[in-house]
Amino acid sequence: MLFKEEIKSSMEEEIFEQANVLENLLSVHIAEDNQIKFDVPPDINKFVLVASGSSYHCARYAADLFGNIADIEARAIYSSEFLLKSVVPHGQEILYIFITQSGETSDTNKALNKAKEFGMRTLCVTNKKESTIWNASDYKIDCCAGEEKSIAATKSLTTQMLCCTLLVLKYASQKGIDISEYIEQLKTLPQFIKETYLQHDKIKKVAKSLSEFKNLVVTADGISYAIAKEASLKIKETSYINVYSSILGEFMHGHVAVLNNKIAQIHINVEDLSYIAIKNLNKIKEDYNPILCIIGNSNEKVSSDFNINIHCESAIVKSFCLVVIVQLLALEIAKKLKRNVDKPHGLNKVVQ
Repeated sequence: MLFKEEIKSSMEEEIFEQANVLENLLSVHIAEDNQIKFDVPPDINKFVLVASGSSYHCARYAADLFGNIADIEARAIYSSEFLLKSVVPHGQEILYIFITQSGETSDTNKALNKAKEFGMRTLCVTNKKESTIWNASDYKIDCCAGEEKSIAATKSLTTQMLCCTLLVLKYASQKGIDISEYIEQLKTLPQFIKETYLQHDKIKKVAKSLSEFKNLVVTADGISYAIAKEASLKIKETSYINVYSSILGEFMHGHVAVLNNKIAQIHINVEDLSYIAIKNLNKIKEDYNPILCIIGNSNEKVSSDFNINIHCESAIVKSFCLVVIVQLLALEIAKKLKRNVDKPHGLNKVVQ
């Protein structure tokens, strides 16, 4: 029999299922000839992605990918915010994408109904077939994550991200863009996730240091900001620490004053640090000297206290690796603080 401290939480088990789950998803949705098997409308030149919580962070990530890879306009909006809009984007060239793990998220389902009132075409990305949103959507994508018991989204999030990445590539291909290299990169994803797991011991050491703080800030730029927002949410909901995320450049405009308190900074970076990012991080270090942990690519010109990184040439694949690092970091901070990561106080798995 395992001692109590050796019993793994559902959250930890589900984090370590992701390499296999993502490999299975690739086999389900990519044909032998590397064609993506989604049924989607062809005549689309704008996307609106609507979601809440971790699913919104997936939407934000996907919106950036649509622009970066497919050169198609896309925007992400919170479901609750969408419901408050008196005027929403509408037109036959727009596809609304609704992302929800359970398919039963109340405000996301209401947002879909609102889009339909405007006559919009709808697509859902969900982990639950025959759910409310599945049955209401015109087009459907199954995340194939399997049951997720922990309240904190882990494998359901990365499978959503992979489904959205494939959706972006599907539309890029329809525009005549060669996606073969991206497909080959995605096939390496399971192996890189397994390599990420090898960082677990290092992550535990960083978590020990960060768990001593009551306040954390997570910064990022560009597509990395979606991961920063997810990091903030994961640590909040599992550890109850006061964490917030900010685009690094915006953080320098007044928000940086919070570093006058005892606070640590996490900076997330999928690609190489830009000149401006290096300048801003160095100014923060010089003026406030917070504990700084860089997740992703660091630079010898920046003095960080910790760096957790996976060496991977594909920015897309690396994004998934950094999400897994964030999940493990949240898990280990919570364990240091003796939190129940599977059942955070006051939170439920499905928002009704």
